[in-house]
Parts: sequence; C-alpha cells; structure tokens
Amino acid sequence: MMLTKKNLAIPALLLLSVLLLRPLYADEKAVVIAPPVLDNPKTAGELRKMVLAGGCFWGVQGVFQRVQGVRKVVSGYAGGNKANAHYEIVGTGTTGHAESVEITYDPAEVTYGTLLQVFFSVAHDPTQLNRQGPDRGTQYRSAIFFGDESEKKIAQAYIKQLDEAHNFPVSIVTRVDRLGAFYAAEDYHQDFLLRNPGYPYIVYNDLPKVEHLRQTFPELYSKEPTRITDVNSAPRMHGDSL
Repeated sequence: MMLTKKNLAIPALLLLSVLLLRPLYADEKAVVIAPPVLDNPKTAGELRKMVLAGGCFWGVQGVFQRVQGVRKVVSGYAGGNKANAHYEIVGTGTTGHAESVEITYDPAEVTYGTLLQVFFSVAHDPTQLNRQGPDRGTQYRSAIFFGDESEKKIAQAYIKQLDEAHNFPVSIVTRVDRLGAFYAAEDYHQDFLLRNPGYPYIVYNDLPKVEHLRQTFPELYSKEPTRITDVNSAPRMHGDSL
C-alpha cells in the first residue's frame, strides 16, 4: 500500500503494519547537480516571488521554508482559475491547477537560479510526468510558473543544461508556464509539515527531502524555518500580501 494523501485514514494497526513492512522513508534520493550557468546575480532590493509546482505542496513548502534567504512560503494553487482554487476540486485533476508554492525571497541572499537548483535537486523528481511519488494526476505535475522573461530564460536554460549533463536517467518533464495567478490554499495546509512532523505521509515522503536539503546544501540550510501564522483561507491573487 502506498502512503498517499488520500489513504491515510486507514486503521492504526494496518498503518503500523504497512510501516513495519516498508522502509522508514521513501526511496527518492537527492540528485547532486551544478548550479545554473545562466542566473541573476545577487542584488540588493525589494523581496521577490516565484511560484513552483512539484507534487504535494506540503513537502515542497517544508523544503523551501528552510532555505536561507527565503522569507515566506505559501502553499496554494496555480494554473487554473479562482473559482476552482479549492483543495477538493483541485484534487479531481480537472481544474488545470497544480499544487504549488509561492516563495518570497531576498535577492541579496539567494538567487532565482539557486532556488531552482534546490527545486530540481531535493524538492521533487522533475522526471515524473503528472505525478510525484505516490500521488497521481496533473495537479501533481512539475512546473515552473515564470513571472517575467528573465525567469523564463533562466528556467529553460537550466532544464537544457541539466538534460545535456545527463544528471537524471531520463529527460526532465518540468513545464515552464507563464504565471496567471496564484491562490493561497486553505489554512490547514499551511505549515503542514512543521505542524505535523509525525503524520505518516510526511514521515515517509517529505521529511527525507528536508534531510536531503541539509546534507546536500549545508550552506543554504536554515535550522529555523520560516512560518506562516495567519493565512486567509480565501483564494489570493499572486502578489497580494498575507
């Protein structure tokens, strides 16, 4: 039995037997990759935002909450419209939305390209098409939602760089799409990994990603994660403040 988000309501004894019969953590490994050749330099200025999709947003949020230079990470939805930006509807895989995270970062401390390096290396597997680990559907696709032409060029160039270097056994399937809007997910999804470190899905699928971040990028790893305390559960347009 796969530890998916949908089947975690199984009885405790059955869950225990599943965990005893399977490895403690998922088999997904970090991939050591070079930083992007094309990137923006570190520059003092206003905080910037980027939107990434890499499977279940619980784990992706949990990874980026521990990256130095990141100020805020919000779980949410991108790729569809406002009316459908609700968890139960997005879960049908028919809305065009992908579970995504909006990352607010300080460009003087960390670059757009470095955040993409973390995304491809430890946050998810960019070779899995319309799925991530045990979760299936277009809502779990790998995608970079760019906000301007600079982000688009860096993302496309980096995917080409990684494919040509054969860092992964098969080609990267990550989409590079223009960001229309980002909508924050419901309150109970925010800080989910930090608030529920013992949740079986988190233990099996997501805590290994955080550990991979610590091991692979020690210079970026922050012992104190950034958190969200009060998030409006109503859908929010990209760029609106929380």
